[in-house]
Amino acid sequence: MSRLKDLNTPVFWAEGHPGSLDREGWEINVTGLCEAPRTFAWKDLLSMPKTVADARLTSVTRFSVRGRWAGVRVSDILKEVRATPAVTHVRFWSVRSVYDTSIPVGTAIRERTLLAYEFDGEYLEEDYGGPVRAFVPYLWGYKSAKSVVRIELMDHYLSGYWEKRGYTDEAYIEAGLVRDMNEGGRARRIADGEVIDFISE
Repeated sequence: MSRLKDLNTPVFWAEGHPGSLDREGWEINVTGLCEAPRTFAWKDLLSMPKTVADARLTSVTRFSVRGRWAGVRVSDILKEVRATPAVTHVRFWSVRSVYDTSIPVGTAIRERTLLAYEFDGEYLEEDYGGPVRAFVPYLWGYKSAKSVVRIELMDHYLSGYWEKRGYTDEAYIEAGLVRDMNEGGRARRIADGEVIDFISE
């Protein structure tokens, strides 16, 4: 059983669980406003510099889980494809191209925004967005698209799957109570913004 399962992290696929996916054959196609569009295979991602972010994924459904998320910085992907200065938003597409979401390029290039393939030293399983998912700890979890197969570099914003269904486009994390999965689901209070510390009670 994986560390995320050990923590009883909820499994949620809005568009339906994809089942077993081919990790070794995984590919992410990067297109749009760039000079060198390309497809990154699984082995390409593993050959790139690995970043480990000790950070939290915090869901709009009010759970938060902390661990060592590891993968390739999205900023490194943008450098590889030579993203043009016209890029304002980065759009992620999940497997089967039903789920999509976009984030500002300023958020995409932040240090801990990753194409993540590990959690606490284990490869991500399909339940939690493996083989490779977006990890954007600065925003609600619906911006951290699971099982990413395509990235579009755009000069405008488009609402994604959940945004079209009423979730905020900005996805700023709002103050309130969340369930801390690292503490057995204990309810803890957070401030606005990325969840780093909890408010003393």
